[in-house]
Amino acid sequence: MGNATDHTRKFSSVIHDGADRAPARSMLRTVGFSDADFKKSVIGIASTWSMVTPCNMHIDQLAREAAGGADAAGGKAIIFGTITVSDGISMGTQGMRYSLVSREVIADSIETVSGGEGFDAVVTIGGCDKNMPGCIMALARLNRPGVFVYGGTILPGIHPDSKKECDIVSVFEAVGQHSANKIDDSALRKIEACSIPGPGSCGGMYTANTMASAIEALGMSLPNSSAQIAISKEKKEDCRNAGAAALALLKAGIRPRDIMTRKAFENAITVTIALGGSTNAVLHLLAMAHSAKVKLSLDDFTKIGKKVPVLADLKPSGKYGMVHLTRIGGLPPLMKMLLDAGLLHGECLTVTGKTVAENLRDVAPYPTDQDVVRPLSNPIKADSHLRILYGNLAPEGSVAKISGKEGLLFSGKAITFESEETALRAILDGKVKPGHVMVIRNEGPRGGPGMREMLSPTSAIMGKGLGKEVALITDGRFSGGSHGFVVGHITPEAFNGGPLAIIKNGDPIKIDAVKNELTLALPAKEIQARLKAWRPKKSKETHGVLAKYAHTVTSASEGAVTDKNL
Repeated sequence: MGNATDHTRKFSSVIHDGADRAPARSMLRTVGFSDADFKKSVIGIASTWSMVTPCNMHIDQLAREAAGGADAAGGKAIIFGTITVSDGISMGTQGMRYSLVSREVIADSIETVSGGEGFDAVVTIGGCDKNMPGCIMALARLNRPGVFVYGGTILPGIHPDSKKECDIVSVFEAVGQHSANKIDDSALRKIEACSIPGPGSCGGMYTANTMASAIEALGMSLPNSSAQIAISKEKKEDCRNAGAAALALLKAGIRPRDIMTRKAFENAITVTIALGGSTNAVLHLLAMAHSAKVKLSLDDFTKIGKKVPVLADLKPSGKYGMVHLTRIGGLPPLMKMLLDAGLLHGECLTVTGKTVAENLRDVAPYPTDQDVVRPLSNPIKADSHLRILYGNLAPEGSVAKISGKEGLLFSGKAITFESEETALRAILDGKVKPGHVMVIRNEGPRGGPGMREMLSPTSAIMGKGLGKEVALITDGRFSGGSHGFVVGHITPEAFNGGPLAIIKNGDPIKIDAVKNELTLALPAKEIQARLKAWRPKKSKETHGVLAKYAHTVTSASEGAVTDKNL
């Protein structure tokens, strides 16, 4: 029988204690358990290590550091693995359809192993984009004491000729420059060869760094876990401390849903906006809140966005990378600034066992000679760059990332595409002209299936020099590296009969980031007639994981989760 009186061994005792559990103990001895270990709390260490991507290639080492921290604190760590899919590598191909699916697989697998093996607490370590929300969704579902560790940001590449910093988005945009004959094959290869110098996640305020920062603001990672270089001693220390923190949370009886409250999610949204973060944060925070049983909606982003400014001058719209934020003190000084201004809920609990306000009490401000993060008195944008647009093209909402640099209004004529590939080819072949609103449809969660990111076409538009002259709207989504006049997550998606499905070439479309409207400028009768004549397409997939995903996934406006309708 398990030791029901010891809350620090609530789950492992069921697996380890008693004569009838001798077979389990026999197997565990071979993987490193001693007699003494069977009386310790078991801390699962979920590693997303793989050689699939630079984002995760070092996480096996970080997992061992976290395990060492848990063991040193008096627990018994067990390292186990889960998957990752590299968005940067699969981008622009059919492989990208598996990216958002991987978020669900990661969450499912961590929940499965932790539940099946009786872990008392869990540390999760993520690198590439979907790792972060997948890890948090699993921790929220399990509701066992847990800590998230970010694998850390990559160092910037240095171009051999210009000596300027470059990253993966530099390469994507160089493809458009190459197509426009602005650079030759040799120049393209140079930037390809220098932009990814080592381990770590993509270096701007793209989705990985956005989600790591949001999770720190949420309270689910240790202070400054989000703003550390992947190969630094600080990141190793962060991992060791996380292992110890998981055991401390276990002893204190603090569980993830005690931390992931409604106010904590509001903190995460606030920090995401202040950093100029990725549109994917909307999708992922909705999904994470669902797993934590917290009510969160698209409209919460608008409500919070009215009072929170964009302060960080970070890529893709700004000029700095995550490494520059790291060098001036990371995320805590920004959070302290927001807290002092009354924009954060300081009473929210965190994985330190302390509140947000307590964690930030002694944090020093940023150096006075830096311009990576602006003061509240001089913001980059006075309100949020994340705009939730409604209208007759998006009755259930859509998400735009409007920095203000591309303007706040765009009107143009539709040019329609049924896939990302055909759209990209049209850009590279010069068929997309100034004044076009590119419509890429049937790329939503069900229609894709998988809701691919559109970094390839948005980067090609930028590389062609059309960033202010061409808009792009889609029921797919965008990489955190995308910028320009782009609107994604349009719901209902075209596959479900949303108005996106009935747009024709030449139709007038208006994007208004002041009124937050996305409009097909046609008479209502014409729109209704087209919708009535619309007929659904057959699903592209009939078996396997993509078919299962398409069958169970909800709308992007609900986070594209797969367990809501069960």
